[in-house]
Amino acid sequence: MQSQAVLWNADERGVATVTLNRPEVNNAYDDALIQGLHDAMDELSARRGLRAVLLCGAGKHFQAGADLKWITRVASQPATENERVSRATAMAVHRLNTLPVPTVALVQGGCFGGGTGIVAACDVVIAADNAMFSIAETRWGLMAGIIQPQLADAIGVRQVRRYALTGERFGADEARRIGLVHEVVALGELPAAGERMLGQLLQNAPEANAQTKAVALEFAWGRVEEAVLARLAAQHAAKRRSAEAGEGLASFVEKRPARWGAD
Repeated sequence: MQSQAVLWNADERGVATVTLNRPEVNNAYDDALIQGLHDAMDELSARRGLRAVLLCGAGKHFQAGADLKWITRVASQPATENERVSRATAMAVHRLNTLPVPTVALVQGGCFGGGTGIVAACDVVIAADNAMFSIAETRWGLMAGIIQPQLADAIGVRQVRRYALTGERFGADEARRIGLVHEVVALGELPAAGERMLGQLLQNAPEANAQTKAVALEFAWGRVEEAVLARLAAQHAAKRRSAEAGEGLASFVEKRPARWGAD
């Protein structure tokens, strides 16, 4: 099955492969990709016999965060539309985080902004040795609040405070050191590493795995209640419409350093 921006299918083992499919923009997310993720999870969650989900990115890069040209257009829309977009994005990551089956992400190339939230929401992350990461929303006058709960679970608040405030890029070995990824392999070995991990997961009892994951999430930052999710989405949307974000997005379009001042 497929939406144009996200492809998905399931094999006879009950393993679903979900592929982010906007390689022409490094799989940057927009409305279509977000909706594609929701559509994939709707169908896969209803599928009997689902055992695991493998998440991949088409092309050279896993996921380059938000499509900033799209974000610029969204920012000019009314507050209600901005909140809708932020909530849909937050819910996509939240739903991935709470899927009742194990999830494995295979990461190659760039994994930036929202991409780090996506992998933080997966149970197992395997990165190619060419993978590069950043949480750089503040560089554009935006903020990563809707993915910070999942990032706090993956790398801890101390590392979130560094990387979400500096926006600096870091490689696969550093991502493994801080806990964002579990294993680093050569780029050509990435599919095989994913298959090895699936082999480990498929040996285990499905209901036992589901219960184990649910209990782990009971004690997690990323198990956000509805009121918290609504607040994070509203804050995320409001920041997108701020004067500071306007300057940050203009600096991206105009390919110049941002001129930060009072919002």
